[in-house]
Amino acid sequence: MNKQRSVTPRNASESSNLKILNETIIQCFRCPRLVAYREEIGRIRRRAYLDQEYWSRPVPGFGDPAARLLIIGLAPGAHGANRTGRMFTGDRSGEFLYRALWEAGFANQPNSEYANDDLRLTDAYITAPVKCVPPDNKPAREEILNCRPYLVRELELLTNVTCVVTLGGIGLNAYLSVLQDASLISSRARFRFAHGARFQTHPGGPMVLASYHPSQQNTSTGRLTAEMLREIFLEARGLVRRAGAETKE
Repeated sequence: MNKQRSVTPRNASESSNLKILNETIIQCFRCPRLVAYREEIGRIRRRAYLDQEYWSRPVPGFGDPAARLLIIGLAPGAHGANRTGRMFTGDRSGEFLYRALWEAGFANQPNSEYANDDLRLTDAYITAPVKCVPPDNKPAREEILNCRPYLVRELELLTNVTCVVTLGGIGLNAYLSVLQDASLISSRARFRFAHGARFQTHPGGPMVLASYHPSQQNTSTGRLTAEMLREIFLEARGLVRRAGAETKE
């Protein structure tokens, strides 16, 4: 369903460099608190997953190296990505996200339960500003800063991106901080988070769409509905198509 054409990376080595980056991320031990917590979750486990071996390492980005859409979340879920080893895989957040991506034509199936299933993303790449699961889903500022070089490198390697969807305020702030550090924007103050907010941060830069994070807290209370998230990615689909058409002109 909804097959989409992928764009070829501008540099043939970019895909390989992305794999090298992800291998480096997996070996990271920069944040003692997060290392201890991710490993503790893997030892304790949730009752439903007692027979499974948890990943309990940093979770790298996932998707199409030629992606025109970049999705920036928050961090791995304790019993989702921290268990499976792939972003938004194996939990309720992933159920919401991948169905919306499938409906918008960015994924080949509407669900993702484990890392080696048949899920494939086309024209989309998913990452997070924090690669390890944080206690209470609240990374410390120092931990976000420790992880920022990985996000910076991802942005350098994903050269086809024309649209960025940020899931939650932390995702938006992390992306804007990278732009500010690179002197592409002078301040983050004028880019206020709101669901559905749309920004052109700087000339020639990707369009940015902000969305509530598909956390269970947001989806179970109705703050974020399946329809709301689907509309975000349908809008993203339109933006990448429009950017592609403008490039051809």
